[in-house]
Amino acid sequence: MPATYTHKFETPVYSGVVTINTGLFIGNKWIDPAEGKTIEVTNPATGKAITAVSIGTSQDVDVAVKAAEEAYKTSWGLHCSGRERGRLLYKLAELMERDIDALTALEALNSGKVFGVTKYWDLDIAISTIRYYAGWADKIQGKTIETTDSKFIYSRHEPYGVVGQIVPWNFPLLLLTWKIGPALAAGNTVILKPSEITPLSALKMAELVTEAGFPPGVVNIINGYGDEVGQALSEHPRIRKIAFTGSTVVGRKILKASAETNLKDVTLELGGKSPSVVFDDADLEKAVRWTSQGIFANMGQVCTAGSRIFVQEGIYDAFLEKFVQVAQGLTENTGDPFAEGTLHGPQISQTQFNRVMSYIESGKSQGAKVLLGGERHGNEGYFIKPTIITDVHSDMKLVRDEIFGPVCTLIKFNTEEEVIEQANDTEYGLACHIFTENITRAIRISSAIEAGTAWVNCAQVPDTAAPFGGYKQSGMGREGGEYALATYTQVKGVHINLGA
Repeated sequence: MPATYTHKFETPVYSGVVTINTGLFIGNKWIDPAEGKTIEVTNPATGKAITAVSIGTSQDVDVAVKAAEEAYKTSWGLHCSGRERGRLLYKLAELMERDIDALTALEALNSGKVFGVTKYWDLDIAISTIRYYAGWADKIQGKTIETTDSKFIYSRHEPYGVVGQIVPWNFPLLLLTWKIGPALAAGNTVILKPSEITPLSALKMAELVTEAGFPPGVVNIINGYGDEVGQALSEHPRIRKIAFTGSTVVGRKILKASAETNLKDVTLELGGKSPSVVFDDADLEKAVRWTSQGIFANMGQVCTAGSRIFVQEGIYDAFLEKFVQVAQGLTENTGDPFAEGTLHGPQISQTQFNRVMSYIESGKSQGAKVLLGGERHGNEGYFIKPTIITDVHSDMKLVRDEIFGPVCTLIKFNTEEEVIEQANDTEYGLACHIFTENITRAIRISSAIEAGTAWVNCAQVPDTAAPFGGYKQSGMGREGGEYALATYTQVKGVHINLGA
């Protein structure tokens, strides 16, 4: 049997003991990986090891596919009513709510997220997501189609079968629910690969899946590296659908691998370089508050991060002054994710820390001005101070590439036409943030910017019921709302002859 890991939390915000199994979860059983490999999991706030967990290979994916296929054919899919699928999803949401502190603590320990923010943002949305799709499970319907008296036509929305899902390290638990919620509601069975960096909350969720009563094989969780488990999921001929959240580079590899095997249906939620546009008629206090959240939330490790902040020249100086004050406040409250009052935590890893710092250095070498931050915080862990950079131009790597850290550039603009062109001058198109008190302008600009999500007078506030996804190289397909169900079902037309 695989090992278990127990962590005793004694912190100002949470005290408790949490135990998880560190094996692979296949068919509602914990098993050792075929090759017996493990990987060390690290606490980003200290840089020290937490524990080691099992990692799988393609052999383990084969085992999981067999379990998922058996479940689909016998106890799930078309053999389990939508009402029953909904009941089980509701039960899972109830268990998540019961264990919200333990799940939050694991997430904060493993990813460096601030405990309070994680509990009242990540976990709140995650639980709401499972409840939302529980409600949809018995409402996935086709329609009758008008034809002639001699024919009856109707459509069915049917699941794909076995679905592969890959989630990243920046929102390990939240994005897990975005994946499994609609997939299970639609009747698919799931093989999910969490990031090898942040597997702990997914392993705890596996226990809740069993406790909720899901049949064996409906949900399977295989931790592992992308080039092993992720590749195996992408190439497996009996996996009919794959959904991935992560970098555009990896998304291309998954799309290629899927195309070369069995032409899987593919949903990709990829990178971003989102603009925040602040017009001179904006509510200044509101704009400063929300643009700060737009870039510094989750230490900038958000695909929709508003990392390019365009401010109209009439309020540029006033905005900058207040924006710097907010960022300084975050710097003063940077530290232990479990300490009271902490607002800003570490980057996820040494690798990511180095990547972010390299972009800051690149900008400085090209003449950009670091107005605030741009350096390490403390002597332990992977903390980077919130960073504000000015005096940039559009061909800098700093402006063009997704940094995935607490780093933003401030750019002054004059006209609407000018800022629309600059906002769209990117290969990405995931989100945008628009700040104005003129509703006509808000609608006009949100239509003009090439992005899958437009937030007006707010930032980083996804809604479970709304579609989420990207334009251009930010991906394909949609998560969230009824739109996600469409990506986990295939439509069949049934023609019945009523005549001779």
